[in-house]
Amino acid sequence: MKLVIAEKPSVAMALASVLGARTRKDGYVEGNGYIVSWCVGHLVGLCDASEYDEKYKKWRYEDLPIVPECWKHKILEGTKKQFGSLKKLMRDSKVDEVICATDAGREGELIFRLVYEQAGCRKPMKRLWISSMEEQAIKDGFASLKDGSCYDSLYQSALCRAKADWLVGINASRLFSVLYNQNLKVGRVQTPTLAMIVDRNQKIKEFTKEKYYMAHIKFDDMDAVTEHFQKKEDADKVAADCLERMCEVEKDDVKEKTVRPPKLYDLTTLQREANRMFGYTAQQTLDAVQEMYEQKLVTYPRTDSQYLTDEMGESTETLIQMLLGKMPYAEGLEYQSDVSKVLNSKKVSDHHAIIPTMEVAKADIGELKERNRKILYLISARVLTATADPYIYESHKCQITCNYHTFYLTAKKTKQEGFKAIENKLKQFFGVKSEKEEPELDIWAGKHYGPCDSFVSEHFTQPPKQYTEDTLLSAMERAGNEELTEDTEKKGLGTPATRAGIIEKLIYSQYATRKGKQILPTDDGKVLVEILPDFLKSASMTAEWENQLLLMEHGEIAPEQFMTGIKNMLTMMLNGCDAISEEETRRFQTRESIGTCPVCGSLVYESKTNFYCSNHDCHFALWKENRYLQSMEKTMDKKMAAELLKSGCVHVKDLYSRKKNMYFEADLHMDSDETGRVNFSLSFPQKKPKNKSKKK
Repeated sequence: MKLVIAEKPSVAMALASVLGARTRKDGYVEGNGYIVSWCVGHLVGLCDASEYDEKYKKWRYEDLPIVPECWKHKILEGTKKQFGSLKKLMRDSKVDEVICATDAGREGELIFRLVYEQAGCRKPMKRLWISSMEEQAIKDGFASLKDGSCYDSLYQSALCRAKADWLVGINASRLFSVLYNQNLKVGRVQTPTLAMIVDRNQKIKEFTKEKYYMAHIKFDDMDAVTEHFQKKEDADKVAADCLERMCEVEKDDVKEKTVRPPKLYDLTTLQREANRMFGYTAQQTLDAVQEMYEQKLVTYPRTDSQYLTDEMGESTETLIQMLLGKMPYAEGLEYQSDVSKVLNSKKVSDHHAIIPTMEVAKADIGELKERNRKILYLISARVLTATADPYIYESHKCQITCNYHTFYLTAKKTKQEGFKAIENKLKQFFGVKSEKEEPELDIWAGKHYGPCDSFVSEHFTQPPKQYTEDTLLSAMERAGNEELTEDTEKKGLGTPATRAGIIEKLIYSQYATRKGKQILPTDDGKVLVEILPDFLKSASMTAEWENQLLLMEHGEIAPEQFMTGIKNMLTMMLNGCDAISEEETRRFQTRESIGTCPVCGSLVYESKTNFYCSNHDCHFALWKENRYLQSMEKTMDKKMAAELLKSGCVHVKDLYSRKKNMYFEADLHMDSDETGRVNFSLSFPQKKPKNKSKKK
């Protein structure tokens, strides 16, 4: 029998259905010569530093760098049961072949290989590599399985990435935490990303606004402006001279411009568009498109390609016809498709661009989650726009004279709407405002306007804008590519699959925060970037590491070469850390503590998820969402935590009893042992009787 291992139970069930395995067992499905089982994300991970040596439980400068000679892995907590099931199945005598059917990418490969290695499996291994969960795609995938060894380089790349993240995270976090007596998190990719956010914020902070004025002449849709005036009176004089006067288009520089249709979506461009259109975070978009992939509605999401393979031309034509009839925004749309624009096998490596599947034809789109539905509409519209005609227009740059004063105007005249017609229909459908564009004017040299109205407008020079998720993703993608052309091999920070997670880690660690669509650095985030050496926060260096991982994936460099570079960087980091002043060590202590730790006496600070002890060797923490309080529909807030630290007890109102279906109040008591473990209990103090005056 063949053992098929998927990444998730839902994917396993979809594969089993196609393979004809329908008999459900404990942890797997069996039938038709197949056993189909699953992981639940990562089952095996790298061991913690303390699992190599007990001394690493304490964070000490003299123990650095921590570089394992022989790397160890462990079964992760909460996954031991499923790992045990997979190990048993792999060792079952009736299983003669194991098929890796995890997601077809670096992370999916790592998830499977670590289970395979940890279970000590030596049976022949094949690899399922598909870009769609449609029935036919699954059948074709199983008909063309490759030997697992064909993906050894992909596995080595994934493993090296995990080791590099471990080495930088463990050593850099410990080093700067010890130096600054603060629990700091430094990451190979997240720290350079944070540095970009901090740098942009600093440029905005240092920017000095300058006021300027412009005089306008206006007639119907024509609105021409002067150059900038520093003094308002100068602009006022021009406006006064031109009021109720005629003007003439003296010069008209006309150029015909052609805008090519946009490419299909890779994950990053889809995340950016969803953020622009709907304000979705990168993670929200990834979650939505991953869910629809498992529902067979879209193709594999974690791709960095914006093209389809050459042999997909006919199926894409069929897909387009289906979308024209299915998508509500396409009603009454007139356009001729040209699928050749999106076909290029040379620009497709592991997976092609994200497109809908033919399963959409049978789906009730109205039943989808709102977020999923909107993103499906985006993906579908992009197939139509990418295969549509180009947008062609005349660009007019005009010089206009009025009473001896010179004004300037840019305008356009559309000659072929092309893909813009689809984009505009989609925006109308969603009620999204279009970006301000040049006015549509029928204009030419020698044309007269007037008599004109005139006025003066006040303006300020503008600083760079704070990063949004859209622009940050773009910056991460382009990092290390100062002159990125269409054909440039992208380096970038992270990969399409990991960028959303990197942003979320920065938010979770409270080094960055969201304000509307903006992503801003916190005070701690700013200080962290200030204290770190340049090479740890260098976007170009980290992008080059990502590029090396890509080269390793293609078998062009050896894992040892990459790891040597990482180890050399750690040595450089330690050598560059001279003794810092006592004043410098207090850089992070500007925040307010909420009390002292009952275990070790160190200061306790608030984070996003808990109230934690600042001593790295102490494990005391009060979690905002803990099981004890959640059972009574209550969360720990700052006021409660501060009182518990002060006196070990706090009076709490609005506790809920499910058994009695009523709210109540009680005293919450906290008790902690030397390991930092916290226990809670309740007491019910007797209410003081109310004094009642006796009637005479």
